[in-house]
Amino acid sequence: MKQVCMRCGKEREGLELRCKRCGGPFKVEVEDLPFSRSLRDNFPYIKSWISLGEWNTPMIKNGEIYFKLDFLNPTGSYKDRGSVTLISYLAENGINAISEDSSGNAGASIAAYGSAAGMLVKIFVPSTARGNKLKQIESYGAEVVKVEGSREEVAKAAENSPYYYASHVLQPQFRDGIRSLAYEIVRDLGWRAPDNIFLPTSAGTLLLGVFEGFRHMFNQGIIAKIPNIIAVQTEQVMPLCSKVKGIKYTPPEKVTSIADALVSTDPFLLPEMVEVIRKYGDCIVVNDEEILDSWKELARKGLLVEYSSATVYSAYKKSKPEGLSVLALTGSGLKVL
Repeated sequence: MKQVCMRCGKEREGLELRCKRCGGPFKVEVEDLPFSRSLRDNFPYIKSWISLGEWNTPMIKNGEIYFKLDFLNPTGSYKDRGSVTLISYLAENGINAISEDSSGNAGASIAAYGSAAGMLVKIFVPSTARGNKLKQIESYGAEVVKVEGSREEVAKAAENSPYYYASHVLQPQFRDGIRSLAYEIVRDLGWRAPDNIFLPTSAGTLLLGVFEGFRHMFNQGIIAKIPNIIAVQTEQVMPLCSKVKGIKYTPPEKVTSIADALVSTDPFLLPEMVEVIRKYGDCIVVNDEEILDSWKELARKGLLVEYSSATVYSAYKKSKPEGLSVLALTGSGLKVL
């Protein structure tokens, strides 16, 4: 399957991270791929999956909405959909040592799947990183490297390490694996699309991956429409909502919001996110008080999620859209207790 630059269309030559012509990100081209209801067959470039039991998370109905419980993936977040796809692909291409920059769910997920593949794994994190997610990364046997400076400097250190840079933002197979989330939602609704899907949005991997899944099914005639895709951001970190809705926004020097998984103040994939949301959806901003109230309400329903995941429930209550809505609950609350 071809991998092409999302900005200029140039085909990827090997395992380079950015387009050699324009510096843009790559994506796996799936528009003409015949859709299969055997979902893993929609990723024909993976011959052998390094699986930990990911995918097929429950979706439950609660009143007028559905919650997709993606925090029940093996490492406690939706990121496992991307990690299993990327790590399986890299292993097939002979990569045996990888680096990544993340002190959160992506770092934990890459560490778990990299270790399962027998790879050497280095996860680069800010010097201030602490807490359960960092302990989780270390538990998988990954080497944690603390870096002084900004988030951008952490990423630069990971990319400049001797190990292959398995960036969850730049690697197209990571983003591509998240197509599976859209497939499962449609399957579990009886092969129909919801009217609305709410997604917590930061670096853009979830938003763009889910969109590609819905677009693939629409192009193949599986669904009659692409859902209204509602990106959710916080008052403190809202680069996408700022662009889409014309809201004045100054990126914070330090993110202090309780939604600590939504920290991408200037995401590399922002142009692609803006294009999708302007055409297919909306962006809603929520504040910490709203997030905390929603987190408590979800917990009373038996759903213990990260604060960042509770943002989608806050956004739903603010917007109350018509039709069938699915809210993606993406991270486990056990990580923040």
